[in-house]
Amino acid sequence: MIIALAATLAIVVQDHASLRAAPRSDGTELSVLWQGDLLELRGEQAGYLKVYDYRRERGGYLKSEVVHAVGLSEADAPELLAVLRFLRDSPGSEALGVSYGAAYLKAAPARALSAEAFDAIARMAERLADQASGSGYQAPNVAAHLEVAQQFGIHMRSFERNGRIQVCYDGELFRRVLSLAGASPEQRARAALALTRSDCIDPNLSPLLRAWVDEQRRQLLEGVAEQKLSTLTRSRLHARRAAVWAAVAFEQARSGNPPAAAAQRALDELLALRADELGDDRHAEYLDAVVRVGAIRWAATPAPTPSGPLILKSAPGEAGQTCLELTQAHRPAERPLARRCTYGIVWMGSAQSIAEGRALVLAVQPMESWRELWVFHANADAWTIDVVSPGADDPDEGYVEFAGYAPATRRLLIAREVKERGQFRRRFEELRLDDLVRVRQASTPDLLRDFGRWQDPDWRRETLALH
Repeated sequence: MIIALAATLAIVVQDHASLRAAPRSDGTELSVLWQGDLLELRGEQAGYLKVYDYRRERGGYLKSEVVHAVGLSEADAPELLAVLRFLRDSPGSEALGVSYGAAYLKAAPARALSAEAFDAIARMAERLADQASGSGYQAPNVAAHLEVAQQFGIHMRSFERNGRIQVCYDGELFRRVLSLAGASPEQRARAALALTRSDCIDPNLSPLLRAWVDEQRRQLLEGVAEQKLSTLTRSRLHARRAAVWAAVAFEQARSGNPPAAAAQRALDELLALRADELGDDRHAEYLDAVVRVGAIRWAATPAPTPSGPLILKSAPGEAGQTCLELTQAHRPAERPLARRCTYGIVWMGSAQSIAEGRALVLAVQPMESWRELWVFHANADAWTIDVVSPGADDPDEGYVEFAGYAPATRRLLIAREVKERGQFRRRFEELRLDDLVRVRQASTPDLLRDFGRWQDPDWRRETLALH
């Protein structure tokens, strides 16, 4: 909520502005002010303005060139709006823009207010939160700018994710935009995109709360009409819908409901967007959608009738668990070759026997955007179950999948796509089946000899790793 402003105000327009005890350069520095700070004007002397800072509860003197007096009458509103429009698209000036936005909301009559001002302030608040999280444009003094914005009722949420602090704008003004009948399609779409970010969901939410949040995100995005949107915004909308439907599919599978329709919708939304329309600045949104949908894609595939030399069966274990048993097709009544239980979602449609019945691969998804590859394989007279993870270096999201098997070299072919430390990486690898040690890797399968001959045709047809 934007707070009410006092009359006869000045806005600090420079960072590191010294508030001094006397109107001279050698006067004692009382505090340092930042762009966007609001002050009450109380006089002028020798090129200095006498001001009072209510936030710090301190008066003093500032050089006149570091502040700009603002009027709050209806006649001043057009000038304030013009400055707001300029600052809205000026990275590094978010705190100053929020301050001018608050002044405009005070000056403009209620009948003249539209979604434009709320949209502009909200976009700057979101950008400021991204800077505080270490993404996008890295403005100096971001902590001080956050404090300036907070004096106008701009609230931020923060939480830890993978050892890093994520700061997010709480989105109050974006919700205000959605409530206004006069908001344009672009403004509504931007608001919906801002309110449905996956990286701004608290990772410590319980499964029930997370399912509720994903349902709210789904409804919000479904309410955005695609007509009259720019190609960029339309593609962003498809990417976000794909990621959200992927999350919905996972929640449905976890709760025991059929996830196939939601997973297919995620795939359809991903296919509807064009990555080249997003440009370099938004390409990460496309990659995020690809990884999240790639992790859930097996949900759209029905489990086949067991066949082949190995049979994998699943049964409920303890509360929330699925237990797997691997047996030989010609000796189903004998003791299982291997048994293991998991709290993750087991995609039985991915089970595939390889190496002449000496191994089986299976996709298991323990988290909404994280899918592993389980490898059941025989070593000497014993069977072991090894887990191949998408990544290990502070990963945020990812998947790893079976891509083929080279019998001549006994190498398992896999594809990984993962987001680690904020960066997306995709690689193709050859692993020794006996111990799953990586032998070779490349950024494209064309650079690996065994991929050229032994990649699985079903994988090549269905995978998203070749996007």
